[in-house]
Amino acid sequence: MKETRLGDRAWEQRWAQRTVTKDADRIKPIESLLADSLSSFQITKAQVINMQRTDQPFGFDYSFESERYAKNAGGLLLVRPRVLGRKSEAILETKEPRKFPIEFPGPVRDTDSFEITLPPGYEVEDLPPAVDADYGFASYHSKSEVAGNVIRYERVFEVKELSVPVSKADDLKKFYRIIAGDERNTAVLRPAGKQP
Repeated sequence: MKETRLGDRAWEQRWAQRTVTKDADRIKPIESLLADSLSSFQITKAQVINMQRTDQPFGFDYSFESERYAKNAGGLLLVRPRVLGRKSEAILETKEPRKFPIEFPGPVRDTDSFEITLPPGYEVEDLPPAVDADYGFASYHSKSEVAGNVIRYERVFEVKELSVPVSKADDLKKFYRIIAGDERNTAVLRPAGKQP
């Protein structure tokens, strides 16, 4: 995995890392991200990129293994194309009506691109549908496609307006529910040559 952070996101990570003295503690943000997305994992390599070079993008470069990432389901394998990261939020999933606007800390444009190599002897039977959600204040677009023996998943999450009025709180709730659905979607793999 290669993560690149620019602007405020780079500054936040550099600020958080400024007092860290042990190399093992420098990768805590990676461990948190993995723990939020995977039930089990083992980091095999990790390093911080451009910690001191503020004229360059800050980043993390790491590798990990996750046992049983693909789930067996009656001879099929289910694989979640969105490997890491969560953009959905449950902030509006309450019974109480919203009284104040929702404020975002700043504009955001996050892009993710994941490639999953199919296990030997399997082919894709079904992919999650593409998602195109644009509510003006924020947008989310994702798609999964197959190129040879690789599933490629790409998504873009963008916050365009820093304040969402109460009148649009239901739209924001729908927006986050669409994202949550996409983040849970799986690709279905079947043994090669076996018809559905």
